Parts: sequence; structure tokens; C-alpha cells
Amino acid sequence: MPGPKVTANTNQLVPLLDARNLLSGRSQQCFFGLDAEALASLMVEMGEPEWRGRQLAEAMYRQRIVDVEAISVLPLALRQRLGAAGWGVGRPRISQVFASADGTERYLVEGQWDGGLTVESVWMPEGDGGEADDEGGPDLVPDAPAARGSSRATICVSSQVGCAVNCQFCLTAKLGLQRNLAAGEIAGQVVAVLDRHSVEVGRDRVNLVFMGMGEPFLNYDNFMAAVRLLVDEVGLSPRRMTVSTSGIVPGIERFSEEPPEVRPKLAISLNAPNNSVRSEVMPINRKWPIEAIIDAVRGIRLRSRERITFEYVLLSGVTDLREHAMQVARLVRRTNLPAKVNLIALNPGPGIPYEMPQPEAVEAFRIALAGEGVPAYLRRPRGRDIYAACGQLKRTVEHGKGSSTGSKS
Repeated sequence: MPGPKVTANTNQLVPLLDARNLLSGRSQQCFFGLDAEALASLMVEMGEPEWRGRQLAEAMYRQRIVDVEAISVLPLALRQRLGAAGWGVGRPRISQVFASADGTERYLVEGQWDGGLTVESVWMPEGDGGEADDEGGPDLVPDAPAARGSSRATICVSSQVGCAVNCQFCLTAKLGLQRNLAAGEIAGQVVAVLDRHSVEVGRDRVNLVFMGMGEPFLNYDNFMAAVRLLVDEVGLSPRRMTVSTSGIVPGIERFSEEPPEVRPKLAISLNAPNNSVRSEVMPINRKWPIEAIIDAVRGIRLRSRERITFEYVLLSGVTDLREHAMQVARLVRRTNLPAKVNLIALNPGPGIPYEMPQPEAVEAFRIALAGEGVPAYLRRPRGRDIYAACGQLKRTVEHGKGSSTGSKS
């Protein structure tokens, strides 16, 4: 069944399914998700010096230790006391791995409380081409070899189990919204994947895209708390993070006020050339139409060489015509901001009522945008064979070859 439709009185910037309420029912108290300051306060409450909190944060977020007993910098007596009191690291764990022929991996990740729900994350070892011109370097020619291959990996992160936005071309919509993820569950996906691939933060080039299951701006507080954990405690750069929103205008307005040192880049899932088509494929457009989204985007204060990204899914005969490209170009120019368009050919799935565009239609669309002075990049489908591509995340277990993860979880 499709997810619930977003109506005029929907207000989920304050989550209806509060993760903290669900956390109160768990048997183990989790450190993961608390920053160094909160950990320091907790240590003081336990009669320990506050710098024990920094030791805990270093062990969990930098050394990626998943068991309190293994944090040898803490005195044995303290570790025993924490265990007796029911405290544990509680980092989300990868419970199942699906490997694609192209090297992409899709993960089912278990959260910080019981209930049998999992969320999906994706590792793309060479990105998908959507990161082109995102890192402050020289502009890349959209169809040049450098845009098609990359030495950097990308992790796609989820912010909710399911989604309430109900985009008609997305498999995640079929789940509806089941619950929001806590900050530690969002950041934990990233740390678990970094750990699995032995990524060295500060040396290896890794991009994060908050484009997995869910709408980040409908779980805003937990999403931004996770970003702060990843920046302050894990050591990742916000300039290598991108958050995608379907157009939650109050969320965009809040996002515009975030300090640059912790604010990811912004991507708008436009996906249609006008309000009529967009309301059909993305019912949320009836609440926040394109004009309201463009006005909100104008309030973003961009950093040097930063661009706004417009994500655009091409649906055969619905959004992939040349006249649509002309309309999209006008919308992008209306922002008066540096911007680019990432084109995504529809990734098919059961129950999706649209067809994939023809390759020549995709290329003609890109050329038409470029002719209007709008940089356009084609995001390559990664992991289609394991339902890991954009719009395909649905906690699927019957496709691809699953495996247990061993110690790297």
C-alpha cells in the first residue's frame, strides 16, 4: 500500500514518533548518540572526572570500539560499574549485506532498540557521478571521464524507517512512515560502514548523502544532531555531506540558519518541471509548491564554490521532454544562486507506475540544460541488481545475495 499522503495540516518537524520515547523501553542504555559534552556530564553524575567523557567519545567515534569492556583506557572498575548499570556502546549494527556486481553494497542496519525494524544504507565505492563539482575543485565537464569515475566512495544514509512523503516513483513510499531514527541511529549507519571498510577519516575521501530512506527535514532535530556528531566527534567535513529534501519549506528555512561549520550542502528533489506534474508525482507539492521552495532556497548563504543541487528523476513521457528541460532551466535560474542539476533515470521497482526513459531522451535532456547554461550531471545507477539504487530502498531481503557481517558491523 502507498504511504500516507501529506495533507495541509501535516506537521512532522516535531516528530510524531519520538525516538527518545521509544528508547526509554530498551533494556540497554546506549552511549552511542551522545556527544562528548553529554558524556562528560554523565561521567560527572557517576562521580567520575569529566574528561572520562572525552575518552568515551574518542573510543566510540574515532576508534570505533563497540564494547564498553574493550575501552581499555577506562579503569576496569568503571567498566564493570557501567556494565552492571546496563550501559553499553549501543552502536547500530549491520545485520545483512547485499553485494552488487558493480561493487555497491546495500546494508540492513539494526537500530538501538528492539522491534524487528531495520533501515537501509548503501556503500558506493566510486560514487555515482552526482558528486561532480561538489568539492571546491575545478569544474568538471559533465560528460568527461573524470565525472564518470572517481577515487572517492559515497555512503547513502537513511533518516527514517519508511517515509511519509509518498513520492509515486519511490519504493520507500510503499512502506509509509514507520518511525524516525534517533541521532545515534543516523550517525551509527555511517560509523558502521566506515568501520566495515576500514576507512581512515582525514585520509580517505568519503562523501555522505542523506538520501536514503525517509525525509531528513521531517526528522530535523535528530538529523542535525547526527550531523553534529559526525562533524565534531567522528571528524567528517560537512562540505562532503549533502542532504536531500523533497521540499519541506520550514525545514529549508531552519537549515538556512545553521552555521556553515556544521551545515551539509543542500539538494532539492525537484523531479518535475512545473506544479501540475510535480503534484502528480510528489503529492507534497500541494502543501509546498515549487515557488515556495525556490523562495526558501534563496535564503541559503552558500560557502565559497558551493552550489545548490536540484535532483531530477526522469520518467518516460512524464518528465523527460525537451520542453520540460527548458522549464527546469528557468526554475534553476530563478534561485539566483550557483546551482547544478543531477539527472536520475528512473530506477524501476514493483508497483511503480512509470517507465524508464530512453537513453537518448536522457542525453537530450542533459544537452538542453547545458544549452541553457545549467550544469547537468547524470547520476549512474549503482546497485540496481540488489535494489540499492536511488528510489529502490525498501528493506528488501529477497533480492541479491545476503551475508552475515562478522566483526565489521
